[in-house]
Amino acid sequence: MTPLNEQQLELLHIQRIEQIKKAALKVFARRGIIGTKMSMIAAEAGISQGLSYRYFKSKEELFITLIQDALEEAKNSMEQINHLSGTPIEKMRTLTKNMLEDNNKQFFMLIQQATASDEVPEQAQQLLEQFSKENPIQLLIPLFIEGQEMGQFCEGAPNKLLFCYFSIITGLMLQEAQTDENYWIHEVDLLMKVIMK
Repeated sequence: MTPLNEQQLELLHIQRIEQIKKAALKVFARRGIIGTKMSMIAAEAGISQGLSYRYFKSKEELFITLIQDALEEAKNSMEQINHLSGTPIEKMRTLTKNMLEDNNKQFFMLIQQATASDEVPEQAQQLLEQFSKENPIQLLIPLFIEGQEMGQFCEGAPNKLLFCYFSIITGLMLQEAQTDENYWIHEVDLLMKVIMK
């Protein structure tokens, strides 16, 4: 067998990191940091526990990396909605569907798990606090106001209505872990009634 060249080794390294991160996201999103062990992540990734430590020194390091990814993904989702075509209600429906897609849903579940846990590493806590201060939901306020002016969204303080809306979706994501996966992605119209007029 021919030895791998430097480029092939780098590609393999990147693929292995993504494999571990994907597995870790799934486990952390369901079990939180306290209920997760590196052995569980390795099993989910289909690799040995020793190999997982070659790429991440600890579950805490891996958790922090995933929190960074999750917060970036959440912020990007909020920013991109204003660049979509369609009415405010169509844009919110698209955002809701995107949030409920499996990989995105796991990011939101991870953020929720991290926010609710007392055992989150300090660096992850700092990232969450910064994210909270930036409050990306604020990016949706102009869209929501436009929808209210068009008579699509219910009346009331946009920030409070959006906070309630996202709290419901996040709560349903966590419950879905106990029930049929992907149930709520087929019920987006029902979820939209929370904010619709």
